[in-house]
Amino acid sequence: MTLNHLSPRLAVAACKQDDRETKLRPFQDWRIHVNPDISNVIPVLSKGLSDKDRIILRCDATTLAEVVRKGVYAAVDVLTAFIKAAIAAQDTTNCLTEICFEDAFERARELDEYMEKTGQVVGPLHGVPVSIKDHIKVKGLDTSTGYTAWAYNTVAEEDALVVKILRDAGAVIYVKTQNPQTLLSLETNNNIFGRTCNPFNRSLTAGGSSGGESALIACGGSPLGVGTDIGGSIRVPAGHCGLYGLKGSVARLPHSGLLGSHAGMEAIIGCVGPMATSARDLALFCSVMLEAEPWLQEPPLLEMPWKGHVARGHGLPERLSVAILYDDGVVKPHPPILQALDKYKEALESAGHDVVMWEPLDHQNGWDLIVKLYLLDGGAEYRETIQAGGEREVPQSKWMLDHARSRRPYTPHEIFRLSVEREAFRANALAHWNATKSRTATGRPVDAILCPVAPTLAPPHDSTSWWGYTSHWNLLDLPAVVFPVGQHTTSMWVQADPSRSRNSVEDFITRQWSPNTYDNAPISLQLVGRRHNEERLLAILGVIEKLVPPAHSVPFLGSFSHGVNGHHKVTEG
Repeated sequence: MTLNHLSPRLAVAACKQDDRETKLRPFQDWRIHVNPDISNVIPVLSKGLSDKDRIILRCDATTLAEVVRKGVYAAVDVLTAFIKAAIAAQDTTNCLTEICFEDAFERARELDEYMEKTGQVVGPLHGVPVSIKDHIKVKGLDTSTGYTAWAYNTVAEEDALVVKILRDAGAVIYVKTQNPQTLLSLETNNNIFGRTCNPFNRSLTAGGSSGGESALIACGGSPLGVGTDIGGSIRVPAGHCGLYGLKGSVARLPHSGLLGSHAGMEAIIGCVGPMATSARDLALFCSVMLEAEPWLQEPPLLEMPWKGHVARGHGLPERLSVAILYDDGVVKPHPPILQALDKYKEALESAGHDVVMWEPLDHQNGWDLIVKLYLLDGGAEYRETIQAGGEREVPQSKWMLDHARSRRPYTPHEIFRLSVEREAFRANALAHWNATKSRTATGRPVDAILCPVAPTLAPPHDSTSWWGYTSHWNLLDLPAVVFPVGQHTTSMWVQADPSRSRNSVEDFITRQWSPNTYDNAPISLQLVGRRHNEERLLAILGVIEKLVPPAHSVPFLGSFSHGVNGHHKVTEG
C-alpha cells in the first residue's frame, strides 16, 4: 500500500486497517461477503459453519467450560468455531481491532495437551474464548484506544490484571474489539477503524463505548467479553444488541491495566465488567475474578470474595419488593420500552411480588453534575490527544465535548466543591431508596429498581442524546445489570404519546420514534441494586427470569432451554 500521498492521520488508519486485514488473510475461507444494502445480517452469519460449529456456538461460556472439561470438545474445536463467527462479525459490523488468532490456536493446543496428559483443566475457564475491549491492555498487542496518536505507540508490555486472571483461569484471548474515540461515548466510532454497526439493523448503533464487544457477541463471535463502564458503556451496548451486561460498584472488580484519557481522575470512576449471552455467565466472570483475590495485586480493590450462594438466591426473601422507573422526569422512553416494563410489572404482581413506582430523583441535576465530573479540565486532555493525532472529533465526541467547550477548567477549590456535591447527591439518593419502606407491602425498602437502559432502542448512528438512564447509576455507584426481553419489528406499530415535551432533548427523542426506524432492534431492560450487592442483584434477576424466560435474539442460541436448576441445556437441531 502506498501511503505517501496520505495525511499522517489517514496513513495511520490505513496501516492499522491493513494490519488487521493481513491477519485475517490466512482465513479467507471463513470470510463472508454481504450486500451493503442488507440491514439485518443475523440470518447470514451461519454461512460456512459446520454442524459442530453450530452446536458449539449455541453454548454460553458456562456450558463451554463444562463440555471442554468433560472432553466433549477440545479447546481447539471451540476456538475454531468462535473465530469463524468472529470473522463473520468483522465482515458485517466492523467490530474488531487487534487479532491474535495464531497465538490463540497455540494456547488452545497447549490446553488440550495439558488436559490429555493430566486429565485436569488449568482453571474454570479452560478453553473458553474471551474477547477484550481495545483499551484494556493485552501483552504484545496495540492499545490505540480509538486515538490515531496512540496507534503503534501503545503496545502493551504486560496484561491488564483482568486479562492475567482470565489467562490463569484457562481462557483463550483471541481478539480485541472496537471502542470509540475518547471512550466517552455511547456509540462506537473512531478515525482509525471507523464505525461499528448493529448486526440486527446496520443503520443503528451497536452502542458504546464497548460497542465492538456487543456487536461481536451478538453475532455469536464471542461467548464472553470484557467491557468497561463509566456512564453506560457496558449496559447500553449490551441493551442495544440483546445481551447481558453487568456494571458493578467501584472497587469490586479489577480495573488496573487500562489505557485511556484522564488516568488518575477519581471524581467519577469506571468499572470493568462482563458482557455475555446468559445471566449465569456474568456470575461466572465475577467468581473467576474474585477467586483470584485481586485486592492483593490492586490496592484500591475491596477484599470482598464472591458470594456464589447469594448469587444463586440463598437468603433472598420469598416476596420481593421491586420499584419500577418508567420515566426519569427528563426523557420519556419510546413505546416498546414502556410496553416491556408493563409486561414485567404484570408478571411480578401475578407471582405475588410487591411492585411500587420509583419516584425519579433529580435526574437532570444528576446529569449536569456527572458531566462536570467527566470534564473537570473542560475536555482539554481529550482535545489535545485528538489534535496530537491530526484528527477530527467524531460526532459523538463533539457532542460530549461541547458540554464544556465554552468554559475553563475547574480550579482545585471548585473540584473539591464538586466532590462535596457528589457525596451529598449520593446521600440524598440513599435516603430516597431507604424511604421506600413506607410504600412497600413488605415494610422494607425496595430490593431493586427495574428501569429502561435508554429512552430508545438502538438509535440511528450519531443520534444518541440522553445518557441519564445509565449514567445516573454511575453517579450513585450502584450495580446494574442489563438483560434482553424481546425484539422490535415494524409490525409492532405503536403510536407515541402525543404529550408535550418537557425539554429539547425529549422533543428530539420523541420525534425519533418510528417503528420502521428500529426494525429488528432488541428490547432490553435494566435492574439496579444496592451498592456492592452484585450477587444479590443477579439473584433477583434470576427470580425475574423464572417469571419471564429470557428472550434470546442472538444467533445460535435459539436451541437453549432452561432446566429446573436454571442452567442452560444444549439441544441439537
